[in-house]
Amino acid sequence: MVTIKSKREIEFMREVCKVVALTYQELEKRIKPGISTWELDQIAEQKMRSLGAVPAEKGYDIGIRGVPPFPASICVSINEEVIHGIPSKNRILQEGDIVSIDTVAEKNGYNGDAARTFVVGKTSKEALKLIEVTKQAFFEGIQYAKPGNRIGDVCHAIGEYVHAQGFSVIREFQGHGIGKEMHEEPGIPNYGKAGRGIRLEPGMTLAIEPMVIAGKPNILEKGDGWTIITEDGSLSAHFENTILITEKEPEILTIL
Repeated sequence: MVTIKSKREIEFMREVCKVVALTYQELEKRIKPGISTWELDQIAEQKMRSLGAVPAEKGYDIGIRGVPPFPASICVSINEEVIHGIPSKNRILQEGDIVSIDTVAEKNGYNGDAARTFVVGKTSKEALKLIEVTKQAFFEGIQYAKPGNRIGDVCHAIGEYVHAQGFSVIREFQGHGIGKEMHEEPGIPNYGKAGRGIRLEPGMTLAIEPMVIAGKPNILEKGDGWTIITEDGSLSAHFENTILITEKEPEILTIL
């Protein structure tokens, strides 16, 4: 069931999403060659807690036997890692890497979710183009995030833009509604047919998140049960924001 947020709930969503935005502001300052992904995880958790929130991803359980709850506060995925990378003291950022971070904070019982892909030092033109296309794909999609349009309009716009740029979207993972739960209805794939799916209404809060691959869209899961990588070893990028459907243009809640 898709939830329509009340004015009070929307204020809670704005508050927790600001925490996420401020956490990224702090992380961006610290991303450089030589820092470990574990250190980034600690920085993010400390920032969230200092703002009265908790890291919602820490301990998140997908309910599959043999897959432990997520052990960290943020997902940190490097280069060919698409999503759900687990921070480690042994994983050190290198010059030229691109690093995708997915962060979910919870405060007052509500969740805010966003993802960003950062460059570590200087990187290739291909990597820079991939990151820019992934970011722009989000904005292409939310042009249709207005009352009366359908969720498929958003999905279609994202997929068509990415494919036109010569890149691929993964089909196995998608965006989602968000609020009291990290993952709510509706599912929001990064491809689809326009004119399909639920109609958008004011008060809906959605996490829209293009996950884009430079090569073929095939993916694999690493042995940790969490980390998703590209099958062909090509680079991947991720850009996500929590948005609010309003009477007019969508409001991006996780950007300051």
